Amino acid sequence: MHGNATLVLRDWPSSPLPMPIVQYRIDLGKHTPFMDKAFGTAVLPALSSKKAAARVALVDMNGPASNTLSECFRQFGIESVSLNGDAAERLKKEKFEACVLRLGPGSQTVMESARTSPSNSRIVLYAVGGSAQEAMSYSKYGINAIFHEPLERPSVLKLVRATQMLVLHEMRRYVRIPVITETALAMSDGRKVTATSIEVSSGGMSLRSAEDIAVGQSGEVSFALLTLPRIWVRCAVSWRNAIGKTFGVRFDNQDDRRFRIKEWIDAYLEG
Repeated sequence: MHGNATLVLRDWPSSPLPMPIVQYRIDLGKHTPFMDKAFGTAVLPALSSKKAAARVALVDMNGPASNTLSECFRQFGIESVSLNGDAAERLKKEKFEACVLRLGPGSQTVMESARTSPSNSRIVLYAVGGSAQEAMSYSKYGINAIFHEPLERPSVLKLVRATQMLVLHEMRRYVRIPVITETALAMSDGRKVTATSIEVSSGGMSLRSAEDIAVGQSGEVSFALLTLPRIWVRCAVSWRNAIGKTFGVRFDNQDDRRFRIKEWIDAYLEG
């Protein structure tokens, strides 16, 4: 080799993570064809030792469904744990931030175990399969959201993204609680409307119903939420999506009964 060669190594830190860039600089007094193929900088991949911020229990989920769910939750730092056969018992003893299970035989036992466990009473419950109407038979357990089958990655990712702050306990930023429960409205025109809740906040709630509801209509809404016994609050329809058959109601600021809802939400977020 002609000329002087200088090898420069950047100091290696005491901690192995993240892996640093190792840099070689070779100064040659004369052009050498071989060195045209040499590389000056090598980048070593960084390894992450970050612990998952939350865990979701996948109850009796196997194969492609389990893989899809795990992949989507992983994108938000949520670790998936498969529970097969012993889900009810483990949910009594272990702390999980969320749980995914299919509606059907055995699901009631699992939900009962979670909701009566001191550590999992505020767990985010995701149901797989079924419709919102079918979920009504489990309304006392407060199912938060439903994954519709077949589980397709885009739709699963969309739902996880919409609810991940609640799972990760960034709860003060998530002032709307997704929950599916039967809701009744007594409208000022005398109609009785049955709807399914989508989200509830201290100021109002979003609902789904096949009934034709017009913006500006007023009435009284009633529903029950887990530890909140059935409550009645005056409200007014604030928006309507005819295509999606959804609408929103705003609670009457003059109705002090709405404070019970706020208290329930505060307790839920702190649980």
